[in-house]
Amino acid sequence: MRSLILISLLVLVAAPVFGQSSSAGGEGQSATAPALEVNVELQRVRGLVDESKLDEAESAARKYTAQHPHNSDGYFLLGLTLFRRVQSMAKSSGTFLAPGEVPSTALDPKKRDATIRESLEAYTEGAKYGRPSVDDLKIVSFDFVLIGDYASADKWLSLAVEWSPADADGWYYLGRAKYNENRFEEAIQSFQKCLALRPRYTLAADGIGLSYEGLNSIPDAITWMHNAISWQDGSQKPSPEPYIDLGELLTQQARFDEALPPLQMAVTIDSRNIRAHEKLGKIFLSLNRLLEAQSEIEQTISLDPGRSAPHYLLGQIYRKQGQLNKARSELERFQLLKTKEPPAKSGMQ
Repeated sequence: MRSLILISLLVLVAAPVFGQSSSAGGEGQSATAPALEVNVELQRVRGLVDESKLDEAESAARKYTAQHPHNSDGYFLLGLTLFRRVQSMAKSSGTFLAPGEVPSTALDPKKRDATIRESLEAYTEGAKYGRPSVDDLKIVSFDFVLIGDYASADKWLSLAVEWSPADADGWYYLGRAKYNENRFEEAIQSFQKCLALRPRYTLAADGIGLSYEGLNSIPDAITWMHNAISWQDGSQKPSPEPYIDLGELLTQQARFDEALPPLQMAVTIDSRNIRAHEKLGKIFLSLNRLLEAQSEIEQTISLDPGRSAPHYLLGQIYRKQGQLNKARSELERFQLLKTKEPPAKSGMQ
């Protein structure tokens, strides 16, 4: 299925486009409805997506594509709606799952992947009748990110920034895709291009830090993570991600006392960040501050009780406290949940 999708999109970018672009709302050479009527119907679907009324949006988009089978915009909106549905499933607030937004284990991976496939198929069908916008290309790439196909995400994000080189978001997401491909030097270049367009952008600086970490250039990594933190001083909505990434990097260097403050700040910024609580719990465990470790890991479990790893950590904490029955219970829970989890996707999601 993936190869068919790629072939169709490659044909799109290689061949002349005779229909209108996805922003025009027309049907190209196969128009069967007045343009004004078409625009009104499409605007209604878009409004439903923007309001997160995804059931209504999907129903309206499917009805529209059935009535206007040669209109590219209908298919592109259906693809967007299905992508937003996956975001809703994953409880994510961003276009990508941010590293701290660990997907809930309540999410059925088969249902998620099937919905992503449908989204990609909708974009592929639409590409037969009209040229997608840069935003459409980005959503296609995000679909590929969610199924862990970073090479395909890279392909379509590279095309997006080729079409729109002043798109800071496009360069940022391309950097993330390249990071996940372990193409760290190229990732740094993409993040730097993002920063040239959007100076002092915290997440791009954090991405550079992570990329330098990937290159094992630890001093540079720490410097850029500190940049990411300092650049959001005074922000009303600071991101916890650079704090988490700095704390994790320092943890890997066994600099536990230094790792503690940034992780505590991450929890202060976002009390529901699963990754922040889990990393902080590990630090407290490494420092033998067992009651504080227990509290953090219990909070991690309360945010998503279906994840196996925190139960293992809690079992280790109980064992160190001499609570062997509780430790055994948590380790049994870990083993049970581990058998139900899909393989973990690594990287900057």
